[in-house]
Amino acid sequence: MALSRSARHRTRLLALATAVAAACTVAAAPGASPGAPGAGDPYFPNLGNGGFDALHYDLGVRYAPDTDRLDGRTTITARATQHLSSFDLDLQQLDVSSVRVDGAKARFTRSGDELTVTPRSPLRKGARFTVRVDYGGVPEPLGGPIVFGSKYGWMKTPDGVFVACEPNAASTWFPSSDHPGDKATYDIRIDAPKGLTGVSNGRLVASYEKHGRSYAHWRESRPMATYLATATIGKFDVRTGTTPGGIPVYVASDPTLPTGGVDFYQVTSEATDYWSKVFGPYPFETTGAIVDDMPDAEFSLETQSKPVYSAVRSESTIVHELAHQWFGDSVSVADWHHIWLNEGFATYAQWLWSEHKGKATAHDSFLKAYAARPADSDFWKVRVGDPQRDTMFASAVYQRGAMTLQALRERIGDKAFFELLPAWTEQHRYGNATTGQFIALAERISGQQLDDLFDTWLFTDSRPALP
Repeated sequence: MALSRSARHRTRLLALATAVAAACTVAAAPGASPGAPGAGDPYFPNLGNGGFDALHYDLGVRYAPDTDRLDGRTTITARATQHLSSFDLDLQQLDVSSVRVDGAKARFTRSGDELTVTPRSPLRKGARFTVRVDYGGVPEPLGGPIVFGSKYGWMKTPDGVFVACEPNAASTWFPSSDHPGDKATYDIRIDAPKGLTGVSNGRLVASYEKHGRSYAHWRESRPMATYLATATIGKFDVRTGTTPGGIPVYVASDPTLPTGGVDFYQVTSEATDYWSKVFGPYPFETTGAIVDDMPDAEFSLETQSKPVYSAVRSESTIVHELAHQWFGDSVSVADWHHIWLNEGFATYAQWLWSEHKGKATAHDSFLKAYAARPADSDFWKVRVGDPQRDTMFASAVYQRGAMTLQALRERIGDKAFFELLPAWTEQHRYGNATTGQFIALAERISGQQLDDLFDTWLFTDSRPALP
């Protein structure tokens, strides 16, 4: 059958349009390839993802305490760092029902903890895009030797859930690039049964009850690592106000916990203001605490702007977690083997607090910690500058890390040392950093060569001589 002249013309136009579209697709993402399934962390090779930079997470979670079921919708705004034919997200355990990229349905596959997304068209390097994932299921906490042998992640409580995810459990409750090297801002919306309160990071944008449900919308406008996100839900007594220095405070406490001990609101306010003088300006919009009854979690965590405490903790623990707002939260590790930059600094802050309160000098605390471990103790065998995955939270990372800082202070003197701390938090504010960068800054400020000190205290497997 022959085509008419007009039909032949339409056919030529269609062929031309198809060729132009094909050329545009190629131009949009020449040589597109899959993003890497991990960020290359030596301790967690498959955590995080290559090929894009996460910029913002919009998390919506609906929780049913009677069944422990979570239904979620996460929309990630990201920027492609290469021409992408596909990319991965980290997601453990939960079932995915739908994935959309820039509003269009996308193909996805699962392999272990990796969710691989293939958009309809390749993404050009430098382009912003959104990926929306609808998912649900019953999140399970993680375990093993890493976090003191404790469970961690999404943990059921008598009246809700306690969420503390360091180092690799954020992806048990939302799809993400689950590595501290890929920080982003957040909106977190929590939907729970009426009578429960959902508490998260940053400031409370809105909260209300409707149709037997309780809703809370939180916004963290400063970059945050995934493991620092929380959506802790339960019955809480809430106290709000401001520190004497003017920083908003939000403290949520489980009313079933014993009273009459440490005053979380008072200590949080006082320590936030004091650390702002020692470490530099407070890096976030709000400060606070979430104090929950969670006996299975034998730890507290420096969730950004509101540390979570699994029981009533000591004043020393509170000042430790608040120091993390600078060391760990604002200045985050580039890779997990630099963890002493978090824990050594926060432990040293406990010594500084004791000094501030006139109880014991940091020097005395150092000598006490040093004397408590004989030379043949396994404590000294941990190289805290690279402690290895299963011992990344060993006591040596905390205590010997703090000893390193006191040894540094005694080497370079108080003037240089207390200039170094705020300079460090300013230089890497809202970013990521390494041990090498800290050493370089310490040498620049002090005018001294310090490789021997750091090699001795961070990278040897024996007890150093006292400075």
